[in-house]
Amino acid sequence: MLYATPNLHDADQAVLAEIGEMRDRLRLHLRTPRRWEGQLRRNLTARAIAGSNTIEGYAASVSDVEDIMVGEAPIEANDTVAAEIEGYRQAMTYIQRLAEAGDDFSYSKGLLNSLHFMMQGHHLLKRPGWWRSGPVYVTSAEDPTIAAYTAPDPEQVPALTGELVEWLNEGDLDAPGLVRASMAHLNLVAIHPWSDGNGRMSRALHTLVLAREGIMAPEFSSIEEWLGRARNTYRYYDVLAEVGGPVWTPDRDTLPWVRFCLRAHHQQAQTVERQVHTTREVWTGLEQALEQRDWPDRMIYALYPAAMSNRIRRATYQADAELSEQQAQRDIRELVRAGWLTAKGEAQGRYYVAGPDLPEEITHGVREPKPLRDPYA
Repeated sequence: MLYATPNLHDADQAVLAEIGEMRDRLRLHLRTPRRWEGQLRRNLTARAIAGSNTIEGYAASVSDVEDIMVGEAPIEANDTVAAEIEGYRQAMTYIQRLAEAGDDFSYSKGLLNSLHFMMQGHHLLKRPGWWRSGPVYVTSAEDPTIAAYTAPDPEQVPALTGELVEWLNEGDLDAPGLVRASMAHLNLVAIHPWSDGNGRMSRALHTLVLAREGIMAPEFSSIEEWLGRARNTYRYYDVLAEVGGPVWTPDRDTLPWVRFCLRAHHQQAQTVERQVHTTREVWTGLEQALEQRDWPDRMIYALYPAAMSNRIRRATYQADAELSEQQAQRDIRELVRAGWLTAKGEAQGRYYVAGPDLPEEITHGVREPKPLRDPYA
């Protein structure tokens, strides 16, 4: 028996409808391919990866995650954090591919274990891709000697994961995709099938279910960035404890968990919608500024990350703009001389940020904070 999908109330249906409207608007924005879409997708993927790993104590900046995604050594993250980020990146990349796998796709125990191995393959002593053979306790944040949750006995894991796989393929198919994804997340994290990496796997499964339901591409639908914010992380653990109980108790009410996830999806959709709007405005402003200076429009690939308060490295610009190393170096030197970029760091660690003379009107909207609306308020 798994934790059961709850009946939704009118308030929940209203939140679902609002999320649907935001996603419809986003699909409209993305219907026509645009030059900025690749960098936006990479940034959103990096935010999701950074958020999920931050929850587990492997904090890395979004810029460092983007460096790892394009094959660059991170500037701030240590080797341990970089290995965790790279493992999660591999799993997320595969999830992005599975979103387009067609009707041949099905969930299986092998798929779950394969994703786990991608994430945890660098921890061979923890038997990545194999069910745990011993007990698992989720300890209290206040006192590590107190078990806040005790997972099912290891002998139950194969049967429970099998039941979950069967439900993923055939269960509650008439339920909204966001609700199915939330319940997949809850059940996997409660089963806790592996000795480590269960939280990240559960969040990744949440994203995979959304992708397979056709909600949106994984990078646009994941709530991992939202969950990685400190206040939301605390509430995440609280609601899991409230709904999951101190031990495996699948007859408990799961509506609080689903509402938590719907609020997360609503607020993350607000964030993504604003990010798309800001990207479009900044990109347009940069195109106009480059035209006025009679600079080649390829330079936008170097200026856009800087204008969005991120950093750019020469190798990343070279790849994005499809340039030779020499041409990329010449372009960046020109932008530095003009004060539109500023160099930081030395040698292999050199990167570039917005310079003092990058036109203020281009970056104004990036720095303007706006609150997120609580759909249940």
